[in-house]
Amino acid sequence: MLDPHATTVRRLTVAKTLLLVVAAIAAYTASLKPGNILFLVGAAFSLAASAFFPALVLGVFWKRANKLGAILGMLAGLAICIYYMVITYDFFGGVAANQWWGIAPIAAGVFGIPVGFLGVIIGSLISPAPSQEVQELVDHVRYPNLEGDISTQAT
Repeated sequence: MLDPHATTVRRLTVAKTLLLVVAAIAAYTASLKPGNILFLVGAAFSLAASAFFPALVLGVFWKRANKLGAILGMLAGLAICIYYMVITYDFFGGVAANQWWGIAPIAAGVFGIPVGFLGVIIGSLISPAPSQEVQELVDHVRYPNLEGDISTQAT
C-alpha cells in the first residue's frame, strides 16, 4: 500500500482504476489470440506456481525464510518460467526444438518451481534471520493451538 493513511474513497478509486487497467490489458492480449484457452490457463497456473508456491511453502514450513528470500525466489521462479515459455512457444517467436527434455511450454512451472525454492533458500541464507516474533508467528500458523499461544489481536 503506497499511502496507508488514504481515505476509503481514495483506496476504492485506485482499486477500481487498476482493475480497469488490468481488464484493458487482458482484453488487448485476448485480441492478439496468443493461443487456445488450454494453453492460456496452463500458462497462468505455471506462472502462478513458479512465483508463489515456493515462497508460500517455505514461509510456512521453514522458520528461516524471510523477505529477501521470498522476493528472490518469486522473481527467479517467475523469470525462468517466462524465459522457458518465450523460447518454446511459437506466439513469442520460440520454437519447439528449444524444449528441454521435450516438456511443453504449458508446463514451464516444472522448471520455475525448483528455481523458486532455490531462490528462497539462497536469499534467506544470505540475509539476517527473521526476528523471534516472526518465528513464533510461523509456529502459530503451523500449530494454531500451541500452549502459551501468541496474541494475534489487532492493537
